Amino acid sequence: MGHTSRSAIRQSAVQPSRRQFARTVAGAAVGVLAAPAILRGRNLNEKLNIACIGVGRRGAHNLQQIASENIVALCDVFEPMIDQAAQKHPHARRFRDFRRLYDHANTFDAVVVSTTEHTHAFATLPALQLGKHVYCEKPLTHNIYEARVIREAAAKAKVATQMGNQNHANDNFRRVIELIQTGAIGPVREVHVWVSRAWGRQSEEAAARNKDIISVRERPSESQPVPAGLDWDLWLGPAPARPFHEVYYPGPRWYRWWDFGNGTMSDLGSHWNDLPFWALKLRVPRTVEAFG
Repeated sequence: MGHTSRSAIRQSAVQPSRRQFARTVAGAAVGVLAAPAILRGRNLNEKLNIACIGVGRRGAHNLQQIASENIVALCDVFEPMIDQAAQKHPHARRFRDFRRLYDHANTFDAVVVSTTEHTHAFATLPALQLGKHVYCEKPLTHNIYEARVIREAAAKAKVATQMGNQNHANDNFRRVIELIQTGAIGPVREVHVWVSRAWGRQSEEAAARNKDIISVRERPSESQPVPAGLDWDLWLGPAPARPFHEVYYPGPRWYRWWDFGNGTMSDLGSHWNDLPFWALKLRVPRTVEAFG
């Protein structure tokens, strides 16, 4: 597969303005004749053909969970991750660029998106427009606008969708929901949610105290060598250009930077806030206030 520069991405499927992504990412799906994801009368014992976008770390875990299905495509911007995943799925097609994967949309029924947060919407929208079932890791999108567009696309697609909020399926969560909704604890007037992990940028002293190798407050201006096998341009995707540095990658360090993630709220807030929203049947917030 030929190398695709980040500038080419921004000029085609991913534009500098994230508000334009609904129109431009859709171009990746134009001209692709995709078979219906679940055919009427299909044998329920038949395996699903699944394409996995992002197969390292969380993606590797998700891949394990669906290993009994037919994994037909592996996509990751870091070649060693594809190599590792291909050991168990040697017949799957290999891709670095998920837009090229969608050129072969007639070969799969569903996609599992386990990329960094800032590319979730970009990887998910074409799948919905092509009538593919989607499992996307949390948080669903990088901002509210993208979430609204994905919601509208999912409503039109009428396919199976799920966000990777694993606690939602746990028995313990379900017990709590039952207790609250049956009135076992009485009326709920106020909810406090907190977590012990913080993704904020930190001083060297704080990093040592937190046993974290990253101690940074400002964006580094210097460049470091790009790890062998990593397509840094594709990893950046819709984000502004910047040189590679270990404060962003590998691992979930990108959570600390607005261009890639939304910190602790998007990492853990999607888990712990799920409980009160679910139990109390809350909808869209009226107001939001943040400080700190």
